[in-house]
Amino acid sequence: MKQQICILGSTGSIGTQALEVIRNHADLYEVYALTANNRWQELAMQARQFHPAAVVIANEAHYDALADVLADQPEIKVYAGTKALEEIVEAEPINVVLAAMVGFAGLVPTIRAIKAHKKVCLANKETLVVAGQLIMQLVEQYHATLLPVDSEHSAIFQSLTGEGTNEIEKILLTCSGGPFRLYTHNQLQAVRAVDALYHPTWTMGPKITIDSATLMNKGFEVIEARWLFDVPSEKIQVLIHPQSIVHSAVQFCDGGIKAQLGVPDMRLPIQYAFSFPERLTLNTPRVNLFHQPLEFFEPDTERFKCLTLAYDAIGKGGNMPCILNAANEVANEAFRNAQCSFLAIADIIERTMQSVTFDASPDLDVYLQTDAEARRMTAESL
Repeated sequence: MKQQICILGSTGSIGTQALEVIRNHADLYEVYALTANNRWQELAMQARQFHPAAVVIANEAHYDALADVLADQPEIKVYAGTKALEEIVEAEPINVVLAAMVGFAGLVPTIRAIKAHKKVCLANKETLVVAGQLIMQLVEQYHATLLPVDSEHSAIFQSLTGEGTNEIEKILLTCSGGPFRLYTHNQLQAVRAVDALYHPTWTMGPKITIDSATLMNKGFEVIEARWLFDVPSEKIQVLIHPQSIVHSAVQFCDGGIKAQLGVPDMRLPIQYAFSFPERLTLNTPRVNLFHQPLEFFEPDTERFKCLTLAYDAIGKGGNMPCILNAANEVANEAFRNAQCSFLAIADIIERTMQSVTFDASPDLDVYLQTDAEARRMTAESL
């Protein structure tokens, strides 16, 4: 039988590429539900192409427009609101939930999917950044399957497959360095959002593209790797790799290193998460190592302080990574709206981390309260 897939965030970069994977393997996969936050027109187009059983638009203001445009498709149920978004993942026919929403909003739906014993393919890194310890406890408690979709964490996962309990000496987490890798401090002071929204090797949404430029995205991935692979952050090393060919690697206790290489194309990790442990045919360009240099550099944490802040947050533990994430979401948006400078992003986040109430043993309610408090204090400091 075909695997029934629910895509949380189907109109984003990961969601649209996941639909390509499903289209190319229509004999194996079928869309059961699609969700979006505001892009109701794109959601309606996807619904017409893939004929899911349900669509959910999180912003209730768009419900009428979406329902009207899909009125001639009575087999597609149309829902709206946060509650509907959280409930749809529990639908009995669903086998796989692709968590591709951006930001804190992906946390509760992912928890609901885990508790419903779904196979969760996680592209929403903020879920593990905010509540990694809780998520991994729930995965164990509910005997759920959680597979990484981020290209770096998929590469680590692939490098660990078959290694059993062999000791990990170090995780080598690669990073393109973003568009400003070679900029001086003075040049970074003049950077605008339009400059930062260009990425040299990946095509991503605006929020993640800015996070990549500040290296906060890599900081988040350090936190994510810490929880996914049960490795302390001291054993996770970030390497700037401009070509984005080595997606990440694992160094073992004997000094051997295993890495996963490939062209920068998110369809590979998406498809691998869907099909694991099998590998399916994927029609993408292949890496030609005869014509492709592979370079690696240390990150400059003085110019890109967000990476240091992420290490500080996971070192502190508790709800500090939640504070980090909330402050970053607000500061990231502020930069995109020309309300703060590029270099100010890290300063704003650091002030919030020093100001919000710290809790060493948070539960879900604390995470929700922390997120609200951190957003409010960050917005007030702009």
